[in-house]
Amino acid sequence: MEGPVTIRDVAARAGVALSSVSRVLSGHPDVSANMRAKVEEAAQALGYEPDLLAQSLRSGATRTIGFIIRDIANPLFAVVARACEQELRRNGYSLILMNSDGSVETESKNFALLRRRRVDGVIASLVAEDSPYVKKTILSLRAPLVLLDRDVKGLNASAVITNHAIGVKAATKHLLDLGHRDIAFISGAANVYTTRNRIKGFSEAFAEAGIPLPEKLIALGGFDAEYGLIHAHHFLLKNPRPTAFVAGGIGSTAGVVRAFNEMKLEIGRDIALVALDEWPLFDVFATDISSVYRDPEAIGSEAAHLILEVLNGQDARESVIDTKFTARASSQGVL
Repeated sequence: MEGPVTIRDVAARAGVALSSVSRVLSGHPDVSANMRAKVEEAAQALGYEPDLLAQSLRSGATRTIGFIIRDIANPLFAVVARACEQELRRNGYSLILMNSDGSVETESKNFALLRRRRVDGVIASLVAEDSPYVKKTILSLRAPLVLLDRDVKGLNASAVITNHAIGVKAATKHLLDLGHRDIAFISGAANVYTTRNRIKGFSEAFAEAGIPLPEKLIALGGFDAEYGLIHAHHFLLKNPRPTAFVAGGIGSTAGVVRAFNEMKLEIGRDIALVALDEWPLFDVFATDISSVYRDPEAIGSEAAHLILEVLNGQDARESVIDTKFTARASSQGVL
């Protein structure tokens, strides 16, 4: 057969009406199992591929979801995106992945591009919650939105929120119980929910123990390795230096570990460390690292569920996923 296979060809092979083929291929529920089997068998035998553009023009839906990631280099986001895509694919949707590279300007352009592509919805890990364009740009989407670990007031958006505080509080209590008092805390900027919630757990542990918060050992500004490296070095040059570090994120933890290595400090013996998020390759570079874990597969799957709910007519809602602290060798630093 020359040229592209059409639904007329499928109808002729299946021996059914053109309208029946259309109903089957569009996923209409009011189709008999026998009819569906005939049409699907004919379509497969002929190698029929639907014209997605034509379908979207007819239905007004593109069957695509935009996914905007703050930093695609972060291994955790890669797992989140994969889990999200798998769930969406099972429900007949494709994912368009876009990286903002930590830039609010790039993020704004990503939103604009997804709007022009007329995606059916957007899942986003925003660079910041307080940039002036955020609300205006998001509202202009006119499509359902799911936020990942972000709290932007005044938006009718669903959100997957991680309870970082519960895990960070447990980790900090663990360090305090071991006798640590000078505990350094390095994480991203406070203009995102993730950092605010983490510092909340850190502060609560000190308050409940009746111990003053070491505010001069708190650095909030970046999740990347360079930020972790620079501020770890800064704190390690203090006298007395911190006896323990809490590093907010995979990038930050990598930078802190590098600083320890450069200063010939053995993790778990000379200095204690807790990582906020896990990365399997950490064990290649350092002693088993104590961590506060959030399940990236659960986050990705839940984000997909939330966007599908709204597309199916349900109200936007918030879903909370807890974190868990696991003590390993790295947090036993000698005082």
